[in-house]
Amino acid sequence: MINERFARRALILVALLGLALGGFADLVGYRATAAWIWTAATVPVVIALAVSIVRDLAAGRMGVDPIALLAMGGALILDQSLAAIVVAIMYTGGTVLEDYAVARAERNLKSLVDRAPRRAHRRSDQTVTDIDIREVRVGDAILVRAGEIVPVDGLIASPVAVLDESALTGEPIPVTRQTGASARSGTLNAGDTFEITATATAEESTYAGIVRLVTAAQTVKAPFIRLADRYALLLLPLTVAIAGLAWALSGDAIRGLAVLVVATPCPLILAAPVAFIAGVSQAARRGIIIKGSAPLDALARTHTVLFDKTGTLTVGGARLITVETAPNADAGEVLRLAGSLEQASQHVVAAAIVAAATGRGLFLQMPRQVHEVMGSGLEGVVDGHRVRVGSHQLIFGARALDEWVARALRRASWRSALSVFVSVDDRVVGALLLADELRKDTPRAVQSLRSAGVARIVMVTGDHADAAETIAAALDIDAVLSDRVPSDKVDAVSMESRMHPTLMVGDGINDAPALAAADVGVALGARGASASSEAADVVIVVDRLDRVSEAVAIARRARRIAIQSIVAGMGLSGLAMGFAAFGWLTPVAGALTQEAIDVAVILNALRALAPGWRPRREGLPGEMARALGEEHRLLEQELDKLRSISDALDDASGQRAVDLILSAHTIIEDTVVAHEREDESALYPRLSKLLADGHGLSAMSRAHREILHQARLLSRLAHGLRAEDADKYLVRDAQRVIGAIEALVRIHNAQEEDIYEAAAGV
Repeated sequence: MINERFARRALILVALLGLALGGFADLVGYRATAAWIWTAATVPVVIALAVSIVRDLAAGRMGVDPIALLAMGGALILDQSLAAIVVAIMYTGGTVLEDYAVARAERNLKSLVDRAPRRAHRRSDQTVTDIDIREVRVGDAILVRAGEIVPVDGLIASPVAVLDESALTGEPIPVTRQTGASARSGTLNAGDTFEITATATAEESTYAGIVRLVTAAQTVKAPFIRLADRYALLLLPLTVAIAGLAWALSGDAIRGLAVLVVATPCPLILAAPVAFIAGVSQAARRGIIIKGSAPLDALARTHTVLFDKTGTLTVGGARLITVETAPNADAGEVLRLAGSLEQASQHVVAAAIVAAATGRGLFLQMPRQVHEVMGSGLEGVVDGHRVRVGSHQLIFGARALDEWVARALRRASWRSALSVFVSVDDRVVGALLLADELRKDTPRAVQSLRSAGVARIVMVTGDHADAAETIAAALDIDAVLSDRVPSDKVDAVSMESRMHPTLMVGDGINDAPALAAADVGVALGARGASASSEAADVVIVVDRLDRVSEAVAIARRARRIAIQSIVAGMGLSGLAMGFAAFGWLTPVAGALTQEAIDVAVILNALRALAPGWRPRREGLPGEMARALGEEHRLLEQELDKLRSISDALDDASGQRAVDLILSAHTIIEDTVVAHEREDESALYPRLSKLLADGHGLSAMSRAHREILHQARLLSRLAHGLRAEDADKYLVRDAQRVIGAIEALVRIHNAQEEDIYEAAAGV
C-alpha cells in the first residue's frame, strides 16, 4: 500500500514536470518536442491506470476510471498530447488526494496486550515461583497480589477476595468474592493478596478471549468503497455512447475525444474525499478524532446507537450520593470522620469517600491505630474517638437494625447503591450511600442524538437489570440490555447491525470488542481508555458525551455536501459534454473547462470545514458558565442538609421539631431564595440576549416563582412556631414543603446548567 501511494505521487510529479517542460518547449517554438514531452509524461499514467483497472476487474470491482483511460488514450492516438497531459494531471491529482482522504489511523492492540499479565505466581507447597503465564496449567495454585491483574480464570481459594471487575463488566464498584467463587482473568485485585485455583490456561481465559474478539471483529470490516463507484455502471456506458454518437453524427473523431475529456470523472473522484477530509478536520477541532473517510461515511448513515452504561452514560465510579444519619447526628461530621479514617485505605470506595469529604471543604485528620478488616471495612482512632467504617454486617454484627438503618438500606436498594456505615465509640451515627451517577450531560446528549436523526437508542451493559433500569428510567432509551459480558455485547451489536447501520459508544477495555464489531465504534477517550480508543473508529478526546451527536451531525453534513458536489459537478460535466458533442469545445478547451468544474467542486466540498450556518450571537463567557456551575455545586450541599432535616423530622416532636424546621427555614431563606432572586434579577436578563429565544428562560422563571412560593409557605409555617404547636400534622406539612423545595431546586439547577452550556456555546 505504501509503495502504491509512493508510485501515485511520483506519477503526478512526472505529469506536472512534463506539462511544464513541454509548455516551455512550445513557448520557444519547439512544438514537436513539446508534443513528444507531453506524450512521454502521459504514457506512465496510462500504463498505471490500465494496470489498476485490470486489477479492479479481477477483484470484481468496476469504477469510473476507464473514462479517464479512454480520454488519455484517445488523445494520444489523435495527436492531442496537450489534452492528454492535462487529463493525466487531473486524474493523478485526484488519486493522490483520495489516498490522503482514505488513509486511516492504524489500529493495533498494543495497549490491550500490554495490560495482559505475562507472569504468574505459582505456589507449590510453601514455595512461590514466578512463571511465564503460558506455563499455567489447570489446577495450579496461583497467588494474586494486591494491585495485580488476575492472570487466568480460576476459583478463589482464600477466604475472601476483593475484585475490580470494571475491565470486563464495566461495573465500577469492586465486589467481594468468597471461597469457591470465580475470578476471571483481566480483573484487578482491589484488596489483599489471595489465591486462586486455575480453571483454564492463559489462552482459554476470559482476557485472551477479549483480545481475540477485537481482532476478529476488525478483520471483518468492509473496505471503504469510493462514493464515485456507485455511479460507475451508469456513467461509463452513457459517456461512451455520447462520445460515439458525437463522432458518428459529425464524422469528426475529435468531437468524440472532447466528450471523453470533459466527462473525465474528477468531480466524482475529488468531491467525496475533499468533503470527508473537511468533515474530519471540523470534527477534530471539536475534540472528535475520526479515523478517516470510511468511518465518517458510516457515521453519517447511523440509524441505531448502542451505549455502554458505566463510564459512558454514567460518571463511571463510586460517588457519594447522600449521607443517611442516625437521630441527632450531623451529616457533615459523619462524612468528616469517615473521610479521615478512609485516608488510610487504598480501596476504590475509600478514595470516593475521601474525595467527597475534601470536595465539601471538610478538614480531615490523619487516623491512628488503623486496622483493616479485609473486604469489610476498617477501624481506627480519629480525634480521640474509635471510628469504624464498613458494611452493616461489620458495624452491627448480629444486632437488630434500627429503624433509620432499615430506611438507609431500603434507599440504597432503590438506588442500586452501596451502603457504608459509620460508628463512633460503638454508636452507629450514619451511613454513606455510594453509587454510579448519571452524567449531567447524558439527558442532553441522548436528546441531541434524536435531533440529529438517530431513530433507535439502546443501552447495553454488564450491570444488573435493576442498576441498568434505574439509569434508563431517566433517559429516552428504546431498549435496555443488561447482564451482558463482552461477547454478549458483540452479539447485540451484530444483531442491530444486520438491521440498520449501527454505532456503538463505550469507554472501557470491556467495550473494545463491541466497538470493533459495530459499523462505527465511538470511544470516550478523555479518561485514558486506550484499548477501546484503538478498537474504535471515532475517539472523543474531551469529556463530553454530547460530542457523539455532534460527530453524527458533522458526518451527515459532510456526506450531504459531498453528494451535492458530485451532483453539481456531474451536472456541469454533462452540460460541457453537450457543448463538446456539438463541436463548441475542443479537447484542450474541454480539459480546461473540466478543470474549472473541478475547482468549483472542491470549493463547494470545502464548506464542510465550517459548521453549519447559524446566526452569530455573543456567547456567555466560559469562566462565567463555570462560576455559575460552581454556585450550583455549593447549593447542592445545602440541599443535602435539607434532605437530612426532612429525614430527621420523622422522629422529631416538640422543641426538637421546631429547631429542625427553623434550621431548614434559615437555609432556604439565606441560600435558596437569595440564589433564585439573584438569578431572576441579574442573570436571566443577560442570558435572554444570548439565547435564540426566551421560551426556555420563561419556564425557568416559572420554576423560580414556584420555589419562592414554597419558601413562603414554609416561612408562614415557621413564623412564631412553638414547641406545643409541633404536632404530627404540622411536622408532616413541613416535611412536604422542605422535600418539594429540595426536589424543585435540584431539577431546576440541572436545567439551568444545560442553558448555561448552550449560551456558552461549549
